[in-house]
Amino acid sequence: MRSNETYEKLIALLDEHGAAYRTIDHEAEGGTEAVSRLRGHGLEQAAKCIVVMVKLGKKTKRYVLAVVAGHQRVDLAAIKALLGGSYAGFASQDVAERLSGCESGTILPFSFDPELELVVDPALLEQSEFFFNAARLDRSLALSTDDYLKAAQPRVEPIGVTAPSA
Repeated sequence: MRSNETYEKLIALLDEHGAAYRTIDHEAEGGTEAVSRLRGHGLEQAAKCIVVMVKLGKKTKRYVLAVVAGHQRVDLAAIKALLGGSYAGFASQDVAERLSGCESGTILPFSFDPELELVVDPALLEQSEFFFNAARLDRSLALSTDDYLKAAQPRVEPIGVTAPSA
């Protein structure tokens, strides 16, 4: 699935659920801190989306779309424990892009692939609205958190660690 198809699928899903969202066009940017500045909000309102590979055995792997708030980092040990795995690490770029249907830096906080389990940290859900790149580096969405929960139906688990302040 290509990013444009994924974007169209996302908008169709949000419209189907009557979700409150708005699009924000901006300079092409995939980094959470930089794009948050362009969009004009704090890091705690940004969704950081990372595909994680978890080994369950010698030949068995599962993939998780880990979604944390922008001021957090993904806790790989928590994801490994959650799935009962022996190892957890970031998926390769080609696997992440194939499973998410998006290029790196534009991965949505939604999974349209049954191989990709969506897990969201509760810290992101403390906001009434949050922001994410919408399968494009030059467009973001601001989405109602309540509407996100209805449309995406994520598993909510503590998988984020607040990054220490510099």
